Amino acid sequence: MEAIFDRAAKRLRGIERGRMLSATGLRDPAAGKFFAFVTRGQLVVKLPAGRVSELIASGEGRVFDAGKGRPMREWVGLTPADETACAAYMREARKFVAG
Repeated sequence: MEAIFDRAAKRLRGIERGRMLSATGLRDPAAGKFFAFVTRGQLVVKLPAGRVSELIASGEGRVFDAGKGRPMREWVGLTPADETACAAYMREARKFVAG
């Protein structure tokens, strides 16, 4: 997943990398917010709570809890099939945090 994430991140312009929850995440500097990172072999992205629920209900996404046992309602874990799918989720997440 790390390699797919890195290749997909190269498709995005004007982003920054930084530390987030013991991982390297992607941040939109204009919004000042993180929107994607990889942990435990999954892509984790920040999306509206309704979209997160939709992805979980479809089986495409998984609840993300940052290891604290409490779900983070605007974050979802995903296992995209390829770099194109990964980039699409990351663009969707960036658009959400940019607002």
